[in-house]
Amino acid sequence: MSDKTGESGNWTLDWPTSRGHRVARAELKSTPEDFRVFEDLGVPGFPAEGSSEGDVTGGEHLCLLLEKTGDNTEYVARQLALLSGCRHFDVGFCGLKDRHAVTRQWYSIYRPGMEVDDEAFIAQVTGRWPVIAWTRYARKLRRGDHRGNHFEITLRGVTATAGSIDEALAELSKVGAPNYFGPQRFGHGGTNLDRALTIDPSKLNRRARKGGKKRGGGRSGSGSQDSKNVLYFSAARSWLFNEVLGRRVAAGNWRQALEGEPGSGPDSELVVTGPLWGDGGTEAVAEQGAFEREVVAENPGLEALFSVTRMKPERRPLIARPGQLNWQWLAEDILRISFWLAPGQYATTILADIFELQEGAKDPDQ
Repeated sequence: MSDKTGESGNWTLDWPTSRGHRVARAELKSTPEDFRVFEDLGVPGFPAEGSSEGDVTGGEHLCLLLEKTGDNTEYVARQLALLSGCRHFDVGFCGLKDRHAVTRQWYSIYRPGMEVDDEAFIAQVTGRWPVIAWTRYARKLRRGDHRGNHFEITLRGVTATAGSIDEALAELSKVGAPNYFGPQRFGHGGTNLDRALTIDPSKLNRRARKGGKKRGGGRSGSGSQDSKNVLYFSAARSWLFNEVLGRRVAAGNWRQALEGEPGSGPDSELVVTGPLWGDGGTEAVAEQGAFEREVVAENPGLEALFSVTRMKPERRPLIARPGQLNWQWLAEDILRISFWLAPGQYATTILADIFELQEGAKDPDQ
């Protein structure tokens, strides 16, 4: 575990595991085929793989289920826009998928009144990426629209006994793992966090309030820089969440609600959560609220970012629960694991609760 625990270039980027140690070492993503991701869209009526037949009644958006290897999600979206002749933001998708992997995910392309050309366009796309299924849909696919993702991951060079790993995986299936944000979100060595500390959020607010537009409908100011600032804000928010969760994992109470848990009550189904910081800090009160504020106050530079942003505080579950967890030993040191995760949960973070992972290919695009 890293011993970095401060601000400005001195960041914790590895947090406590549920057992206090990792059971084994393993190699991840030795080849793209060792890391497979299949998007579970969960939209009623979408066709099965290899078909255009479903119960969707049509619409202005052509939706394609593509299989890709070695290309990140946003690159494929830009290329689809070029092939279609539409604007890049007229191509939609539900979430970023790994680049160094074999992934299947849906894209929507805005092509109103062009149904007659769909087959020719799909043939063009097939020259770049296999088209697994397709349909017409009434609206653009947006981030978080999908139900989740199925993962099939092969780990190589696995150390430790099969029995100890089997036991850890069985426990993971029953009780879950800490729901940390993945380290790729923070940039190499925490550079996204360093950059977050340089942002003056009050200037961003002034620009947003002016709402000026340039000719052609674009807003004044640098859209590219605004996009980067959103990335840095998101990194800061995620890191503060990980810090709170890490403290609770170390204390052994991360599966238990503390007094002041938002949404708790006699008639509610309790979900143990942590803070996604915002203006006003946290929605938790009493013991839990005091604890979260104490942890965040140790990082005043990041805390100050949210004081004038008008970003609403939100909550995120502390526990990630993989569904349909299965595993198979392919050899003495080769293990294949499959499971399902909800959006916003990270496969590598789940596995890192058990394994010290050595990645064959670093991927910032998960």
